[in-house]
Amino acid sequence: MSALESNLSKVAALLERFRAAPLGHFIAGRHERGASRDLIDNLSPVDGKIINQVVSADPQDIHAAATAAEDALPAWRAKTGEQRRAILHKVADAIEARREEFALIECMDTGQPLRFMSSAAVRGAENFRFFADRAPSASDGQALPAAEHMNYTVRQAIGPVAVITPWNTPFMLSTWKIAPALAAGCTVVHKPAEWSPLTAMMLAEVMTEAGVPPGVVNLVNGVGERAGRLLTEHPAIRATAFIGESRTGSLIMSQGAPTLKRLHLELGGKNPVIVFEDADLERAVDAVVFMIYSLNGERCTSSSRLLVQRSIYDRFIERVAARVARLKIGHPLDPETEIGPLIHARHLDKVLSYFRIAREDGAQIRIGGHRIEALQPGLYVEPTLLTHASNTMRVAREEIFGPVLTAIAFDEEGEALKVANDTPYGLSAYVWTSDTGRALRMAHGVEAGMVWVNSENNRHLPSPFGGMKASGIGRDGGDYSFDFYMETKNICLAFGTHRVPRIGV
Repeated sequence: MSALESNLSKVAALLERFRAAPLGHFIAGRHERGASRDLIDNLSPVDGKIINQVVSADPQDIHAAATAAEDALPAWRAKTGEQRRAILHKVADAIEARREEFALIECMDTGQPLRFMSSAAVRGAENFRFFADRAPSASDGQALPAAEHMNYTVRQAIGPVAVITPWNTPFMLSTWKIAPALAAGCTVVHKPAEWSPLTAMMLAEVMTEAGVPPGVVNLVNGVGERAGRLLTEHPAIRATAFIGESRTGSLIMSQGAPTLKRLHLELGGKNPVIVFEDADLERAVDAVVFMIYSLNGERCTSSSRLLVQRSIYDRFIERVAARVARLKIGHPLDPETEIGPLIHARHLDKVLSYFRIAREDGAQIRIGGHRIEALQPGLYVEPTLLTHASNTMRVAREEIFGPVLTAIAFDEEGEALKVANDTPYGLSAYVWTSDTGRALRMAHGVEAGMVWVNSENNRHLPSPFGGMKASGIGRDGGDYSFDFYMETKNICLAFGTHRVPRIGV
């Protein structure tokens, strides 16, 4: 039996539990069918078949979840950081024990290749361990003495929070939000993307089995326009952490405005990777190809705009094109697969539309540019390289979110910086050069929340993660996460020696 056949057999057994009945919600430590009769077909991108059906939450379900989180808050917030740390480490242990299940389910639900998803559960467990170890110090503040008063600060959990996660790598990204929220003492209502709901329910179950008390983490399924809106508008929810499209982020801002919710938005990107003629070209090619074609190009930090110095443009493009031509496309459960199917038919249509747009605008399709008909009904698209593009073209300005790289030539440093910044987005940027001064100038000058120099996206949990401009508001990672999930309170104690002003005497 091949590795693919073995994995197919395993995942078929795992998916049976989701087919027995429509997947509902997880509220106050229990599975709930929910009040709504609306069902969503959860389709596999591999073959278009229905994996299972999902209940779309209605106002009654959202209210039940938000109320459960509100009721559970006082006891969870009152636990010591050491107590929360112990529970969150148990969650990490439980995730690692089921890491193969998480990976296989995620592949079938999203189309992401196993070679990348095999580490998703390990990374999710790392997120829980990292923030668990910071729980005991999460409430720490500062001593700020004055002449006749002592000021000191403490941090306290903000309250019930909504966590709304996307469909591209849903399991890892949900842990990236939920783990710091729980470490801070918040309770959570999680709404996963309707196109990839399965591992979210598995995570809710794992957390409960590991000792997270009922109501501390709740899960509601449903379409964002309805369930997500109801959640972001609910008065019991004090903050919303969202990962997704910039357009949706702006809607969430307006939905939270009447209740003055705190917002953390990690949104889209049209990220430049800038390659100068003095770069280590072999390493740069590796990074460029990896950062746009891994995860099927469905990655917010993908380097989707390739800016190459004109003196090396042709030979660099040749090397990239040769690598793209050799990418292995196939079933996501095949360990050899590098490119799997896109998440949903609507998303496939969006990506395919940009090939027509590229031709209309004058870009050249150097390689790719078609749906892979031989793999239908799977949602497979050829990894694509667009060349001779300008930064005014739609393929250089709009987030395609697929395995599509747009290459643009530049002459000198100032032009590269101008083109890099000529975008509504500002999530990440990548600079390749052997000139240290140039690297620093570009890193400081580019308008992006994160810049990697001579590297692909390297994940470092204590570092801030987030964007500028239309790419979002706020930062994840390290203590930056607690800045969002906690309120800072100042306490002022008088020595009893200062003069208190008197009026009406």
